[in-house]
Amino acid sequence: MNLKISGALFAVLIAASACQPTPQNQAALGAVLGGAAGLALSELVDANPQWTAVAVLGGAAAGAVVAQNQTTQECAYADGRGGYYIAPC
Repeated sequence: MNLKISGALFAVLIAASACQPTPQNQAALGAVLGGAAGLALSELVDANPQWTAVAVLGGAAAGAVVAQNQTTQECAYADGRGGYYIAPC
């Protein structure tokens, strides 16, 4: 089963790498890579299926945000009052 998942992720990465680097493509690729990292980590620690789903979704969300920040070169910083502001990274 893990071999099938690994093969599918590899195929998605190869297909995504052929795309033009638009912000949407970069965010999608970031989500795929983040989800794959979450899956790999949950498999490494032998997590139950519920925690695996949480790890994949969390990794996908984090990967999309990181990819978007790299595209726009803007990051969110805490302002010390419970909020945040956007500034260049």
